[in-house]
Amino acid sequence: MSYFSNDRCNLFYNDTAENNPALREKPAVLFVNGWAISSRYWKPVVEKLTPEYRCITYDQSGTGNTVIETDHKPSFTIEGFADEASSLIEHLGLNKKRNLHIIGHSMGGMVATELSLRFRDSLLSSTILACGIFEETPFTSVGLLFLGGLIDFSMNFRNIFQVKPLKSLFIKRAATVDIGKEYSDIIVEDFTNSDKDATNAVGKFSIDRDVLRRYTRQVVEISSPVLCCVGMADHTIPPEGTVTLYETRRKKTDAPTRLVQFMHLGHLPMLENTGMFSEQLKKHFEFADDFYKNNSPDDRGNERLQIV
Repeated sequence: MSYFSNDRCNLFYNDTAENNPALREKPAVLFVNGWAISSRYWKPVVEKLTPEYRCITYDQSGTGNTVIETDHKPSFTIEGFADEASSLIEHLGLNKKRNLHIIGHSMGGMVATELSLRFRDSLLSSTILACGIFEETPFTSVGLLFLGGLIDFSMNFRNIFQVKPLKSLFIKRAATVDIGKEYSDIIVEDFTNSDKDATNAVGKFSIDRDVLRRYTRQVVEISSPVLCCVGMADHTIPPEGTVTLYETRRKKTDAPTRLVQFMHLGHLPMLENTGMFSEQLKKHFEFADDFYKNNSPDDRGNERLQIV
């Protein structure tokens, strides 16, 4: 566990190479968190990937143990969050060769996409988990408006989710499968303790039409293999959006794209079925490594897989 000071904050991060220097020669995996949550929820996946991969998790400004100076409020935008992650990537030297996998969950998928373009020469693969796009229709416009109201309500009354009945409802909306008391407590604790300004800003830009249009363009521009991954029982973000993201990328680029649908999991597949989720990550990483070694795609890079 370490801290890294940058222009935005004093960033808290974990790098598995700190305790095992031999991992510095392994492919690196950077995990980008979702809305109003610290990096603690990646721990089970990190344990599955180690020692084959060097894993880096961190708390974005406004969450977890990362410290924002009292006289300074950084910009809470995709570019701002990408700036602090970029500083960490450079601080750890992850940009020096093509050896980096980036995983973004929920809102973190937008930040991971931005990072994938900034570090395209270092990138082996991207994984976008539960961060989709939607066709612009009157129905989706109403849906985004409703979601914006839900965000306002959640932030103004978020402490009520610490009460046991509402806490259970909060967790059931995020996870279809039981994730156990430890991680249920972490999810609620992180949400209720996150910086209100940061959490509000993230919630709003995640549903902003212009931001979503830019995100769509950027996903198509990633030239490395991309894994689109989603729990089809997700009650937090409609899972169809990730399917649309996959289909849009397939139509508009020849770069390898793979879709994995966990048919009975929700918004937190890394906790709902850690083994199955980690297995799909490893397959994606192995494909990306082969892709760059052989300089040509194969059938594994363009497939749609449903996992029951």
